[in-house]
Amino acid sequence: MVTAPKTQTTHSRRYIVPILERALIVLEALAKEPRGLGISELSRLLELPKNSVFRILTTLHSSGYLQRDEEGRIYRLSRKLLALGYEALDEHNLVEKSLDVMRELRDQTGETVLIGTLLGETGVVLELVPSNQPIKFLVEVGARFPLHTAAPAKAMLAFLPEPEQQAQLKKITFKKYTSSTLTGVAALRRVLEEARASGLAFDREEEVESLHCVAAPIFNHRGYPIAALWITGPSYRFRREDFARNGKNVKEAADRISARFGHNLLNP
Repeated sequence: MVTAPKTQTTHSRRYIVPILERALIVLEALAKEPRGLGISELSRLLELPKNSVFRILTTLHSSGYLQRDEEGRIYRLSRKLLALGYEALDEHNLVEKSLDVMRELRDQTGETVLIGTLLGETGVVLELVPSNQPIKFLVEVGARFPLHTAAPAKAMLAFLPEPEQQAQLKKITFKKYTSSTLTGVAALRRVLEEARASGLAFDREEEVESLHCVAAPIFNHRGYPIAALWITGPSYRFRREDFARNGKNVKEAADRISARFGHNLLNP
C-alpha cells in the first residue's frame, strides 16, 4: 500500500506531487525485482489502480528508464536509471580511480591497457595507457567495440543480471571479422559461462587478425559490472600461452579498482 514515509510531517505532505511519489514507489519496487514485474503484479503489490500503474510504466519506459520484454508485459530498470546511480556514487570518476592501476598493469605486462564500458549495443573505450613497445595497439578514446568479439564486452556480459544479458544477446548482429569470430548466440553463451567461472574473457584474434586481448570485469558495491579492464597486444608477442599469467595480472588489477567502488571481494 502506498503510504507517506513516517519521517514526513503533515505540513511537508502538502507539497508532495502524488503521481511523482507513486512513480518513485514503482521504481523502488522494480529495483527489488531484477527480473522485472508486470502491471498486475505491481498493482497488487503496491495496492495501486492498474490504470495508474500502466500510465507510470508507459511514461518511464518512453523516457528510457525502464526496459520491457518482447511481449510488453514485464518491466525492469534500464541502464539509463543505473547511470544516474553511477553519478550519485561518484562512479563517473572511474577513469581517475583507475589510471594508477592501469599504468602499473602496463608496466607488469608490457602491453597496452584499456578501460571501457557498455554503451547501448556496443562497448566504448574510456581510456588507455599505451604500451612502451615499439609495436603496440592504439585506439582513440570513444572508439566502439562489438559485443561478440571484444574481450571487455564478454567480461561485462558474463556478469550482467540474466534479464539484461538476455536483452543484450538478442541485439547482437554476429558480423564475421576473422576465421575465429563467434558466429552465433550458442557459441557466445558458452564463452560467457567460461568467463563467469574464471573471471576472465578473451579475444583470440576474433576481430583483428594477430591481435590478442584478455579482460576482467570491474564491479561496483552491488556486484554490478560497471566496466572492464583489459590488455591487448600482437599475437607474436602476447601469445596464447601467456593468457594465464597475464590474465592473473589483469584480474588482480580489476579487483583493486572494484574495491575502490566498495565491491567486497570476499563476499561479492
